[in-house]
Amino acid sequence: MNLEEPQGELTLRTLAMPADTNPAGDIFGGWVLAQMDAAAGIRSAERAKGRTVTAAVKEVSFKRPVKVGDTLCVYTSVTQVGRTSLTLYVECWVRRQYSQERQKVTDAHFIMVALDEQGKPRAVDPS
Repeated sequence: MNLEEPQGELTLRTLAMPADTNPAGDIFGGWVLAQMDAAAGIRSAERAKGRTVTAAVKEVSFKRPVKVGDTLCVYTSVTQVGRTSLTLYVECWVRRQYSQERQKVTDAHFIMVALDEQGKPRAVDPS
């Protein structure tokens, strides 16, 4: 039994499909990263009240595979707000198909930069 709980706000849920598998039948790590990036974009744009882009992703390590039919749940927390950037802690959990079992798959820190209409970095409201 897993006693650990997800941190942050549930930002994205999606179903792992056969088209996203590697030759071994597991979901590609790149697909998982793309879901994490989408969730970080959603949460950072809400917080920055406008467009943000991914500047960096720190220390991703995959703890467990994602399987076809798993529901991938991505949780986000804003951990730091700088002048033009935000750091988010992003966690991926899966709910295994036909089960209530939930497992942590991976986590990482995403650094997002707020941009203005011209695509230049802009200040983020500190509140």
